[in-house]
Amino acid sequence: MKAGGVNFAVLSVRVLLNTEGSFSRSMYPVLFQFGPITIYSFGAFMALAALAGAWVVQLELKRNGYNPELTSSIVFTAVVAGLVGARLLFIFEEWSNFLRSPWDYIFTGAGFTWYGGFFGGALGASWVVCKNKIPWHRAADIIAPAAAIAYGIGRIGCHVAGDGDWGRVTDVPWGVAYTRAIIGWVDPSTGVPYPPGVRVHPTPIYEFIESVIIFGILWSLRKKNYPAGTMFWLCLILTGLARFVVEFWRINPAIGFGLTEAQWFGLAFAAVGLIQLARGGVRNPKQAS
Repeated sequence: MKAGGVNFAVLSVRVLLNTEGSFSRSMYPVLFQFGPITIYSFGAFMALAALAGAWVVQLELKRNGYNPELTSSIVFTAVVAGLVGARLLFIFEEWSNFLRSPWDYIFTGAGFTWYGGFFGGALGASWVVCKNKIPWHRAADIIAPAAAIAYGIGRIGCHVAGDGDWGRVTDVPWGVAYTRAIIGWVDPSTGVPYPPGVRVHPTPIYEFIESVIIFGILWSLRKKNYPAGTMFWLCLILTGLARFVVEFWRINPAIGFGLTEAQWFGLAFAAVGLIQLARGGVRNPKQAS
């Protein structure tokens, strides 16, 4: 990445964290309202994430000799299926609360689980690429860097909206008070309001930084003559390990051996990626379908 890009990324993080004073000024859960229409920042950043991902997918489809006009179908299907999967897994995790107040979980701008989104999006994109006879592993390599940068941009949306993805209470200089969070400035695990002056780890920004790094790695390696599937398996490893690490600053409950659900998913992703890379990927691209 060039120096200009690094400087822009650093400036962007500084603006998001707003390290010069008030730590809540960078929060805008609602961008604007026009009568009954409300535009939420979370949704706006999801749209930006989709656009960024679409741009990368289009470039890679064209570079690999496939029809770039398939981009809209791939991205639209992946986004819709991903949102559905993310919401369904979130509802499953909160099943008892969902039964008590289902409409609060259905009609809300918050409440998504990333791994549900991953599986839903992967299924949606797989359906499109298989329908159009693009080898699956080759398509996965094309989509991998797009997914990385889109995820990072989406996490900025989590930060700006304050959807409860922040971390543990901290006294680090870059700690953030999400006082205008869309879910309320409360401990997401208990619902108890934080006392005045409390700040937490801005873990959405940590994940944004991780995603930019992962995208940079995948983007720099994409033109190498690796077996089909290599970029995707590498993406699984990097994203799995990234989520495993950031969970140590999150406040999600442990479900086994001191690790959270996301950490177990992360380890599983990394293990699958490592096993596939150790097997040498898909040697013959024609076998990747």
